[in-house]
Amino acid sequence: MAVIAFIGGTGPEGLGLAMRFAKAGEEVIIGSRSEERALQAAETVREKVPQAKVRGLLNAEAAREGEIVFITVPYEGHRDTVASLASLLEDKIVVDVVVPLEFSKRGVRAIDVPEGSAAQQAQKLLPKSRVVSGFHHLDAHLLQTVEKPMQGDILICSDDRSAKRQVMELAEKIEYVRAVDAGILANSRYLEEWTALLLNLNRIYKARTGVRIVGI
Repeated sequence: MAVIAFIGGTGPEGLGLAMRFAKAGEEVIIGSRSEERALQAAETVREKVPQAKVRGLLNAEAAREGEIVFITVPYEGHRDTVASLASLLEDKIVVDVVVPLEFSKRGVRAIDVPEGSAAQQAQKLLPKSRVVSGFHHLDAHLLQTVEKPMQGDILICSDDRSAKRQVMELAEKIEYVRAVDAGILANSRYLEEWTALLLNLNRIYKARTGVRIVGI
């Protein structure tokens, strides 16, 4: 059992994942640029999961203490946040959940990233870390509805097979979801871009969509 830290964990996705892992019995840390917001987020997790082992810390402290560290910041803060934590994340598994998106009245579109994807950007900034990409397609609202099981598959990719396997095992601690090996880290661009399509489907159909891979 590893300590799971969320950098920028006060946002909807980080908070929802923290709740689900806390429900599964994992120890979680909510990181934030604001200690007050981190503490408030930890209390929110406790309200939903009374037995939660959860703490709220500044991002740097969360990065230092976490054994598996999730990056859940908005894309506009991704590069600076990851770069600032590089020395604290050495030799750790870093799970990048960030999706570069642009919102407009016409819908949602994926933003081009020079490195190919947010996860590949993270790997370039963290050459001594084991970067894994995944968890993009889980709806934040459904994640926080902890009394109901999740549905769907979690697609995970990485160039580090051992790190990918550990994160896949962690993913399946969320009730009723399945982890799927999505290959090398370069495939992360497709996972990130697919999120934009799901959000557009949600808008068109007024739904909360997910991903299910059939045939495997």
